[in-house]
Amino acid sequence: MEKLLLVDGHNLLFQMFYGMPSRIIGRSGQPVQGVLGFVGALLRMVRMVSPTHVLVLFDGEHPSPRRELDPAYKANRPDYTDLPPEEQPFSQLPDIRRALDALHVRWVETEDCEADDLAAAYARQLEPEMQVVIASWDSDLFQLIDDRVSVLRYRGKDTRLFTAADIRRQFGVAPGQYAAFKALVGDPSDNIPGVTGIGPKTAARLLHQYGPLEQIICRLEEVEKNAVRQALRREQEQLRRSYALIRLEGGHALPLPPDALAFTVSPVTTTQLLRRMGIL
Repeated sequence: MEKLLLVDGHNLLFQMFYGMPSRIIGRSGQPVQGVLGFVGALLRMVRMVSPTHVLVLFDGEHPSPRRELDPAYKANRPDYTDLPPEEQPFSQLPDIRRALDALHVRWVETEDCEADDLAAAYARQLEPEMQVVIASWDSDLFQLIDDRVSVLRYRGKDTRLFTAADIRRQFGVAPGQYAAFKALVGDPSDNIPGVTGIGPKTAARLLHQYGPLEQIICRLEEVEKNAVRQALRREQEQLRRSYALIRLEGGHALPLPPDALAFTVSPVTTTQLLRRMGIL
């Protein structure tokens, strides 16, 4: 069976930039830990997953429809504008993209959405015969998991592949309920508020008892705990907005057709590639 590995490019870049020793200096005299970690992780993921197709997705610099919906969305993220190159991850993106080209790995930059949206588009629009593995630590992607879609959280020897059974076991909900679950509990990493007083256990119980969010809102009078009922009534518009921020519809056009993503493993090592490119 064919298998597509989708890599959340910025997610992996940040993981490697801050997770690798910062004093790995390249031939130019500048830090290259992000490049070294990114390429090494990608090659190890390829060996783990054995994909027939690979695509790396990067977020582009453009207005975010989600920020228009809620200006507070991701407003807690650091501003790298005034930092010197050695202290900000994006300075290493050009070399990462050159390395991907050298490996014949296709990559795209979003033009009107986020990388998550394109991951959802590939997950939902590909033929059922193609499996999809999405490599990212962004938990929003858990909502895409089904019989042929899984999420890979890369962490060296501790790498973990999440399936539908893992989501049910860890959160008490099915993957299709995960966006609603997260809207109820909130997501501090993206500055998305949850409903006051609702934690994971209460959120899972509400979804099991009453169904989707709109059903929960329509059946508020049936919610037994008064504090939860009042919070849901008071914050229902924010709840709907949080859900809209988290939900991945999968309707965006695919930037590259699946047959353009075919990949053949190269025997080159990370060090060999980066030395050949003049980075190390």
